[in-house]
Amino acid sequence: MPLKLSLKPGEKFVLNGAVVQNGDRRGVLVLQNKCSVLREKDIMQAEEANSPARRVYFPVMMMYLDESEAAAHFGEFSQRLNDFMGVVRNADVLAEGVNVSKHVLGRNYYKALMCCRKLIDYEDERLGHVASGLPACVATG
Repeated sequence: MPLKLSLKPGEKFVLNGAVVQNGDRRGVLVLQNKCSVLREKDIMQAEEANSPARRVYFPVMMMYLDESEAAAHFGEFSQRLNDFMGVVRNADVLAEGVNVSKHVLGRNYYKALMCCRKLIDYEDERLGHVASGLPACVATG
């Protein structure tokens, strides 16, 4: 089943490891066969993996972008997911972490990435005060 990407002017994406950038006008790209593709908004640089959930996302993204090197990133993924799951008490988030693991073990890395996004959203919601610039050690109330 083809994948249709609608691209904004100048939008970047990764296609099977190659960084591609759209031209100066809106464009549509139809991919006819299976490939690894990530839009610019889903691409994370190593220095952006600066929180527990993001540290789970990053090795999964690396496995997705270069499946031939997935084994090299699996240990990091396992450790980071274990660390994250060890401190979370929310049952829905824990279930999502289990889904991430199942998808990675099944080599469904894109699905695992989408589950990781939910972990990041949860983390951002819980740590929103830190992201807004308040020091993490300041108690409120």
